[in-house]
Amino acid sequence: MQKKQAEPDQLITQIIRGIEEVKGQDIEILDLRDIENTVCDYFIICNGTSNTQVNAIVNSIQKSVSKALKEKPWHVEGSDNAEWILMDYVHVVVHVFQKHIREFYDIEGLWGDAKSVKIETTN
Repeated sequence: MQKKQAEPDQLITQIIRGIEEVKGQDIEILDLRDIENTVCDYFIICNGTSNTQVNAIVNSIQKSVSKALKEKPWHVEGSDNAEWILMDYVHVVVHVFQKHIREFYDIEGLWGDAKSVKIETTN
């Protein structure tokens, strides 16, 4: 019997909570559902000010999601240098960047057809 996955909305809520917990910045959700041939339904993008903060954001997301939904990411990539860490929760992929790396790769620009929602943080 396969374990039921959390609903994307619940997952997104917990991911955002994890990012905000350690003051991650410039949180943006890209809704990819109306775009053909995408690997997931949503991207959540944010940035931190250093590799230490990027790692803290990733750890906070994992803790928040695990505690609330008993979910672990299917795959995590980029932890070694912590400039850009990708967390794959299957339907939701989280990109945690250092600010200058985020600006360089401009994922929001690459996925310009996606519906985008910026999350106002209270930092």
